[in-house]
Amino acid sequence: MFNKLCIIGPGLIGGSIARAARQRDLCNEIVGYGRPEDVRNLIKGKELKVIDDFYSDIAPAVAEANLVVIATPVGSIDFIFEMLKPIWNNETIYTDVGSTKANVINAAKRVFGKLPENFIPAHPIAGAEQSGIEASLADLFVNKRLIITPEEDTNSELLQKVTLFWERLGAQVSIMSSEHHDAVFAATSHLPHVLAFALVNMLGRKDEKTEIFKYAASGFKDFTRIASSDPTMWLDICLANKDEIIPLIEQLQDELNNIQKSLKNDNKQQLLDTFNYARQSRQRFLDLFEN
Repeated sequence: MFNKLCIIGPGLIGGSIARAARQRDLCNEIVGYGRPEDVRNLIKGKELKVIDDFYSDIAPAVAEANLVVIATPVGSIDFIFEMLKPIWNNETIYTDVGSTKANVINAAKRVFGKLPENFIPAHPIAGAEQSGIEASLADLFVNKRLIITPEEDTNSELLQKVTLFWERLGAQVSIMSSEHHDAVFAATSHLPHVLAFALVNMLGRKDEKTEIFKYAASGFKDFTRIASSDPTMWLDICLANKDEIIPLIEQLQDELNNIQKSLKNDNKQQLLDTFNYARQSRQRFLDLFEN
């Protein structure tokens, strides 16, 4: 499908793309680009045969590449575009894997003056708490959703090619606007991560923290699992999508205040209604997901 695939920032997601593309014979050569301080990760990627070669200079990394995947944290996207601008190739397809999309598109417009028609913004809904190329998996995207957020100027032929690429990696591709994407994932992904970080942060600071964690059951572990995610990555995501996240935090504070009032007033019916509605809402989600 492609002769040369270049992964900028081959960590968990970028490395998984490389593994999956190789396993499915979607490219002949796979190279990685990383900063000099990331060289150990790049060396490990070559040792594991996730990538064929690596560079700390962007020009030879992307030279003659048919597909360039930007797999760095969303906070670095301006820098990546600035670095690519002098060597941007209109014959190459560029895409990304960022968890926020409006900021990525806006960054491209700031650097290039408009969104290049050969840049296809994308977001694979897949991941793990582990990071780095050693954690990458060839089947990470199988039966996972992949969102593409094109704009009016996006080249339709290249959009179809990127869609096919992700489908061959096993993903289920959907198309939506960047604004809708960011609103949806602020509620379903970004806010839950903020909650997990906040809860563990609060409990970890309590004097009796050893006892709390000692007796934590599986429910606590399940709920707080995502607090083990990469803090730097989630810092970038939260700052990039803060306009969507902040109103949700405010709404959640209202919900907690209502529960607090019900508890203070021993309002059993109000509490029961709240818990029942939440249970029914989650079941609707499960019914949709399982079907």
